[in-house]
Amino acid sequence: MEQDCWCDRWSRHRTDTTAPGVPRVIGSTGPVRAVPGEDVILPCHLEPVVDVEGLTVEWSKPDLKPDPSDPLNRVEYVHLYRDRKELVDMKMALYFGRTDIFSSELKHGNISLKIMNVTEDDNGRFKCYIPKLQSKVKFAVIQLIVDPNHDKTSITQTPPPGGSQTPGPDDQTLGKGGRSRVATLVSFLMCALAVLGLSMTLLITHLCHKQNEPEPAGIT
Repeated sequence: MEQDCWCDRWSRHRTDTTAPGVPRVIGSTGPVRAVPGEDVILPCHLEPVVDVEGLTVEWSKPDLKPDPSDPLNRVEYVHLYRDRKELVDMKMALYFGRTDIFSSELKHGNISLKIMNVTEDDNGRFKCYIPKLQSKVKFAVIQLIVDPNHDKTSITQTPPPGGSQTPGPDDQTLGKGGRSRVATLVSFLMCALAVLGLSMTLLITHLCHKQNEPEPAGIT
């Protein structure tokens, strides 16, 4: 997956017509690329930081037109956050159970969208929009390209086959400690055997010496 962290975007896009201090919605500078099956994050945030927990955040696909058979001309959303929760009544069926925003980051102005298990049907432009934001720049558009030929391995780190992992410092310390304890125990046993053997040798030598001593002459 080829994308920058949303937080890296906060220092960019400084040339616009918005007055200093007025928040504006800022999206990715380039397309977000992924292969089918990946989870992706479409970066979008406010600069300067504004708490948007109490505001409506809309994620949609602007190139999709409302169903002409719908008399209300309603628009379906990729993700709709309103009244401090997600509303699924107007959510596109394609995105049921597949999208999320970072609720704990809304107070920091992060309105990025996570899409799980992307498919080629997700290709296209996504619009993040805050309708009641007091600004002239209320939305941004991010392009998502899902390409099965995209080089996933050059971006995404995967664990080694079989789940094998290089031991960390703690694992190495535990391994060395275990070997050290075994070596200490072996050394102790060897010393104990050596002392026991020396004691037995001294005892046997003493007994032999006692047996070879002449008996004292009797008193007449």
